[in-house]
Amino acid sequence: MTPSRPDLLPHDDLGAAWRKARPRPAGRHLDSAASSRQSSRALEAASHHARHEAELGGYVAAQAAENLLQQGRSVLGGLVGMAAADVAFVESARAALAALLTGWRLPAGSRVACLPGEYAPNIGLLGAYGLRPEPLPVDGGGRADLEGVERLLRTDPPRFVHLDHIPSHRGILQPAAEVAALCRAAGVPLVLDAAQALGHVDTDVGADVVYGTSRKWLAGPRGVGVLVARPAVADQLTPVMPGSGDLPPIRAFESAEGHIAGRIGLIMAVGEHLAAGPDRVRERLAGIGLLTRTVLDGVAGWTVVEPAGEPTAITTLRPPDGVDVAGTRARLLSEHGIVLSAPGPERAPGEMTGPVLRVSPHLDVTAEDLEALAAAL
Repeated sequence: MTPSRPDLLPHDDLGAAWRKARPRPAGRHLDSAASSRQSSRALEAASHHARHEAELGGYVAAQAAENLLQQGRSVLGGLVGMAAADVAFVESARAALAALLTGWRLPAGSRVACLPGEYAPNIGLLGAYGLRPEPLPVDGGGRADLEGVERLLRTDPPRFVHLDHIPSHRGILQPAAEVAALCRAAGVPLVLDAAQALGHVDTDVGADVVYGTSRKWLAGPRGVGVLVARPAVADQLTPVMPGSGDLPPIRAFESAEGHIAGRIGLIMAVGEHLAAGPDRVRERLAGIGLLTRTVLDGVAGWTVVEPAGEPTAITTLRPPDGVDVAGTRARLLSEHGIVLSAPGPERAPGEMTGPVLRVSPHLDVTAEDLEALAAAL
């Protein structure tokens, strides 16, 4: 029987609470992998700090907020199994990777093992720093092949492994904890891109570096990201400008010109995530992914890329022959008020062969929303 009723999703109270906590959407927002909708409390917290900046001055307001910011570092570090001293606020996931590579100063030509379907801007950054990306072994679905990874690490170890916990172009959950264990045994650092994972799946997997963004599954503001590094890596980093001697080394990579109000909005969003119960959130998002794929697979010739039971809320749809994917996305928005993404093959040219529609609802989605999308397709 096709699961098409909202009561087949786990933890309905989370969906109702998530919906109630936010301004009413103008349409059907199914695009959290791009940018989620913030809660009213997160918006108000950021606004409150911005007003303090106007009243006190930006630097005075930032200093007054430092205790709250430190609490936020502690909570964010906890999400990835690290401490407040390991966390730096940055402007985005990409800024986090750039800060890491700027500080690491690895020799030109150093090899970095990545998924064949690595996010293209990440590949571009690695190349800009003189590093040489090489493919991690994967299975037919693009998931890291653990036997092949173990063999690579044992026989020809790279300088570090870079792993997208969940790629942006398909909702495949990588076996990050298992890869981390293999890397640890081989003495090879694991850098985890958690842009699509924070607030979505368990990110406490034993990686040496984790970085991500506020705006996706944590539902915080845009313009905020985090870089989290264990001391063994942070101690190897050389900042462009030395940081204060009484601060943890990673804090030298935290911009004093950052969007402090946005960081406070993120801290509020993380608090709401923890209050909802991360395990319950993950279970509901996995159920949403299953329901989305069940409702949409085969509709009007569109086919789902992911296995139906993949424990993520990202679903990608391959188009029927001859269908304009970007045009379809535009029509869904203009005619039906449905918001989603249309990634092209330039996003992950090592794996994608054409554009797809990406559907990524958050906790508040209903079966009616998904059925409306199916009807519109």
